[in-house]
Amino acid sequence: MFRSLRRALCAVAAALVLPLAGVGVQPADAAADAAGAGYWHTSGRQILDAAGQPVRIAGINWFGFETGNYVVHGLWSRDYKSMIDQMRSLGYNTIRLPYSDDIFKSSTVPNSIDFSGGKNADLQGLNSLQVMDKLVAYAGQDGLKVILDRHRPDSGGQSALWYTSAVPESTWIANLKALAARYKGQDTVVGIDLHNEPHDPACWGCGDTATDWRLAAQRAGNAVLSVNPDLLIFVEGVQTFNGVSGWWGGNLMGVAQYPVQLSVANRVVYSAHDYATSVAQQPWFSDPSFPANMPGVWDKYWGYIFKQNIAPVWVGEFGTTLASTTDQKWLAALVSYLRPTSTYGADSFHWTFWSWNPNSGDTGGILKDDWQTVDTVKDGYLASVKAPLFPGTGTGGGGGGGGGSTAACSASYTVSSDWGSGFNAEVKVTNTGTTAIGSWKVTWTWSGSQQVANMWNASYTQTGSTVTAVNAAHNGSVAAGSSVTFGFGGAPGGGSVPAVNCTAS
Repeated sequence: MFRSLRRALCAVAAALVLPLAGVGVQPADAAADAAGAGYWHTSGRQILDAAGQPVRIAGINWFGFETGNYVVHGLWSRDYKSMIDQMRSLGYNTIRLPYSDDIFKSSTVPNSIDFSGGKNADLQGLNSLQVMDKLVAYAGQDGLKVILDRHRPDSGGQSALWYTSAVPESTWIANLKALAARYKGQDTVVGIDLHNEPHDPACWGCGDTATDWRLAAQRAGNAVLSVNPDLLIFVEGVQTFNGVSGWWGGNLMGVAQYPVQLSVANRVVYSAHDYATSVAQQPWFSDPSFPANMPGVWDKYWGYIFKQNIAPVWVGEFGTTLASTTDQKWLAALVSYLRPTSTYGADSFHWTFWSWNPNSGDTGGILKDDWQTVDTVKDGYLASVKAPLFPGTGTGGGGGGGGGSTAACSASYTVSSDWGSGFNAEVKVTNTGTTAIGSWKVTWTWSGSQQVANMWNASYTQTGSTVTAVNAAHNGSVAAGSSVTFGFGGAPGGGSVPAVNCTAS
């Protein structure tokens, strides 16, 4: 809600941190029938791929292009490919990339990128849009989709309306069309979020062309579709409708009476934002029935759109520091409301968590301040709503089917950090067979007294010094030649790297 708070920005490079070890995922083409291929469209409350299969967006926000760095944050510490690989290994299948219209200016130069030790080598000399091209291309290889988010008119800050005196509506629309044309034919980019968090005096359905966000979204959406009719158009809410206020961009009550109508059918996805007390207080947090009252709150503001089969709903931002009990209860309730993938599959709400970045001032991120260690507690809250990755565009690996196909895997174990009393490690599981596998199991035996303290992206049992790790629900399926990664923390440190065995089925 309060952009000046949530964007605690790092305008200068942080102290350098080595890229995360053990996250070198090398994806290959997924099975031909894997959901997500091609461009997407809507049908009722679901998003369908080019073959008509339902998909679920389960992703992460990676901000920075909208700031004075004019590029995603964290490149002062790590190579961009290692971070996208890590997102993939954690089970996020979509990246929401915020940007400002400043990146279209010829004078804009991305800054705070570390090129030492070979990091980000292919970004040297590129402008912001060219860097974005690289991120999109690599995300596509890794089986992740991208949603572009026009976050701000300029890097100076948020705007209530989609235009300002310095950035008129004509510039906004021209730049949206430029992006639609730039990525036409690259179905990694599935759509554009037209403007981030419209708020008062923005209205919905009031009919004033200067303030009616719904009318502006129709103008911009049709402009985008005139260039690339295959894109999804993501439309956020406003703050206030008929005197009822909520989060910036989070009030979609007006859709029932005033739906967004575009020139191409089946392209609208409505987007809500929802936050916890670490961002701002709201009256529902102090309701005596909290958190049992929250499903009713979400139903009122945006959930009804999904439940009445009007259109898909994407919670484009939600996040918290998890510092308070209230925030912990809020996140648990929201994740439950979004519908677990194991029960509902893709017939669910879509989402991108805020944020990947640790330097979001009032939410923090999935990564901790070193830009490589995962906040496993925060990430763990999202486990039930993660969803499968999409077919990648990479060409490495892969294998033919046929009568002689076999299911096989290998695993490699890498210690990413060791501080004596404890350590973190990553295990990469690679499908070495000639057919896709549906599940995997990795075992190892330590020579010392090490114990697993916690594990992410896999479940485990430990008997004595022997550990058995089994895939999570979202990463058991691995295409031939592709890899997935899981990680864990253990104690004590200082142990030798054990031999690991992998079995697949």
